[in-house]
Order: sequence, then structure tokens, then C-alpha cells
Amino acid sequence: MKILLIGSGGRETALAWKLSQSSRLDQLFIAPGNAGTAEYGNNIKIESNNLNALKEFALKEKIDLTVVGPEIPLSAGIVDIFKSNGLKIFGPVKKAAQLESSKIFSKNLLKKYKIPTAEYESFKDPERAKDYIKSVTLPLVVKADGLAAGKGVTVAMSEEEALSAVERIMVDKKFGKAGSKIVIEDYLEGEEATILAFCDGKNIKTMPAAQDHKAAYDGGKGPNTGGMGAYAPAPIVSEDVELKIKETIIEPTLRALNTEGIDFKGIIYFGLMISDDGARVLEYNVRFGDPEAQVILPLLETDLVDIMEAVIKGELAQIEIEWKDKKALCVVMASGGYPVEYETGKEITGIKEVERDKDSIVFQAGTRFEKAKLLTAGGRVLAVTALGNSFEEVISKAYAGVGKINFNDLYYRNDIGHKALE
Repeated sequence: MKILLIGSGGRETALAWKLSQSSRLDQLFIAPGNAGTAEYGNNIKIESNNLNALKEFALKEKIDLTVVGPEIPLSAGIVDIFKSNGLKIFGPVKKAAQLESSKIFSKNLLKKYKIPTAEYESFKDPERAKDYIKSVTLPLVVKADGLAAGKGVTVAMSEEEALSAVERIMVDKKFGKAGSKIVIEDYLEGEEATILAFCDGKNIKTMPAAQDHKAAYDGGKGPNTGGMGAYAPAPIVSEDVELKIKETIIEPTLRALNTEGIDFKGIIYFGLMISDDGARVLEYNVRFGDPEAQVILPLLETDLVDIMEAVIKGELAQIEIEWKDKKALCVVMASGGYPVEYETGKEITGIKEVERDKDSIVFQAGTRFEKAKLLTAGGRVLAVTALGNSFEEVISKAYAGVGKINFNDLYYRNDIGHKALE
């Protein structure tokens, strides 16, 4: 089987690593990939947002299955284009991808079908948004409506912060068209967790719950990032809690999509806030999270290609998905200054030393090869993932791995996984 994987981040390296283990794989192409994905297949120089070039490549190479990693090509309709050309592809169609590409669309769906979430208002006029902020109780959460690589959310503890967020998103257009409309919602207390699920339109099967660390600095401080580390399975999601989440959020979401005439095939990511009052939806995504993929995929026992084919065929109910009885944790190593300004082109050393431990994997993200040297090429450079029998073990292993890797001006959080020990 020939497989095309689209994307270039740490999530795609984790997907390439997992797909390369499939007994059904003959050739794996990654577009455009990074220095890490090149270890598992052939990188091709086509950007993930060049939908026509990707389609032409898939037709020319007779690709049997295309796997879409990032959200931008999904929101642009790559699945619709491939399907109309007779190409098998894993991911939701453009209409379904609105769950992630429009915060207003997803919030309206949640409200219409009475799925628990924060109270909210949406705005397309920055002055009206500012007037609203001045009239309500804080804290508030201000969100760009569209895709902003995980950085379009501001938790505003003061009126000044909230007004500044509106200015940055809507007036300064920090996120371009993604910020032409915004959602302002009530601040929810509790602990965040993520549940990802495979969905074939009629059936939904969950993966082990994970916890991401979005803030840049220790203790959950600093600006939001794409994610500085993650672990799974998250202890906050006990069996009882998961059962209630399935009853109140996951199954109602699938029913809502079906009622709206949306045939969702792919992955639904449920970003949740969990408290004593139950769980509420913070956001939906329509693909693997990054860095959640780097801890969930290493726990997966079942052949990922088999699962993806079952989803596409609408036969998810017929496949048994098995998971390792282990813990997984990853620490993201970033360029100093991320998520604001940072430099690239720093030489990276030590990865091979880390991977001598069979329970440690380094998933590269912002990396490239130049003159036989591995160099940094992005904000989030790589993630060190460790597997083990306890969170104490995986924390120790992951940070031991981090200590073996070096590049100038590197940065990472020192508290990944600490909540799992509480």
C-alpha cells in the first residue's frame, strides 16, 4: 500500500512513525515533512496547503490512502477534492471541519443541542466587543473565530487584558482573516483534559484521555502556545468521568452532527474543562492534537491503517482497538523566545543517545537537514516521549532524554506531568 501523509510538525512525525509500523505499508510519502519524518518515508517538496499539487501527486503515484495531519488543508476542503477524484483519504470534509475552523459554528452547535459549554457571545465589530467586555464580570476568554495555530485564545483576568486581546485579534489582525470575528465566553474553573475519538459518521471510539500544557512557562503561566508537553492517560478522566463525558458530550455531538446532515469521518478532538459540576466543551478539533499525538500513538497497539480504513468505509464498529497498559509523557523542546520571536538554524545534537532507550522516542517538528547537520527550523523543535509503568517513571525518563539533547538557546517547561502526580 502507498500512503501519503500531509504535514510537517511533531504530530506528523508521530503519525509517520506509527504508519511505518503497519504490515500493510509498502511506501510512505510525507508532504512536506521534516528531518524526522525522513527516517520513516520519503519527504516530497509540496506544502500542505497546496491542495492541487497534492491531488496531482496522489493521482500520479496511485496513492492508496492519504492521511491529513494539520487543520488548514482540512478546513480548505482537501478531503472533498480528493474524494471527487476517486482518492481514498482520512479526515473530515470541509463542512465537518467547521467544528474546528469556526469557533462560532461550534459554539452555536453546542448551544443548539444543549451540549455543556461556557456561555458566550460572538462579535464582528471590535467596538461592540469592547462595550460588551466593559459590561460583564471578569475573567473572560477571548477567542479568534478561525484557525490560529493554538495561539488565538486569551484568558483575560482583567478588563485591560480582554480589551487588548480584541485589539490584537480584530484591529491589528494578528491572525489575519481568522480574527475577523471573535467569541467572548465565560471563564470556566476546573482542570483541562482532551479526549480524541475515531468517528466513522455513525460510530465513535475514544482514545486514552490526555492532558496538554498550552502555556509557555512553568505553572501554566505565560502566553498560549501550540503545546509544551502532554501525558496520557490523564488521571482526571476516571472511568466514571469518561462515562459521563460520553453520555453528555461525545454521543450528543455525534447525534448533533447527524441531525445537521454532517457525515463526520475522521478524528474528533474534544477539548474539555472538568470540574465537580461535570465536563464542558472548551473546543473541538478535527484531527490529532499536537503534542497529544506524541503520547497517544505510542500507546496504540492496533494497526493504525486498519483503523483509518474502517473509518473511511463506515465499519468502525467491526474493529477492536487495543491500547498498551502503559503511561506516556512528552516534553516539547522549543527555540528560546517561542511563541513570540525566536531564531532558527541552531545545530541539534544528542537525539540518537536518547533513542538508545527502547522506551524513549524523539518526535522531530521544527527541524531540517543542511550540509549533513540537523538544525532547528521552527518554534517547537522536537518532543521527547517516554513510555513506562508509572508517571514518576515517564517523567524521569523524558527529562533524562531532554538532558541529552542540546541546541543553542533551547527552552522547555520543567513541570510537564506534575498534575498527574497530585
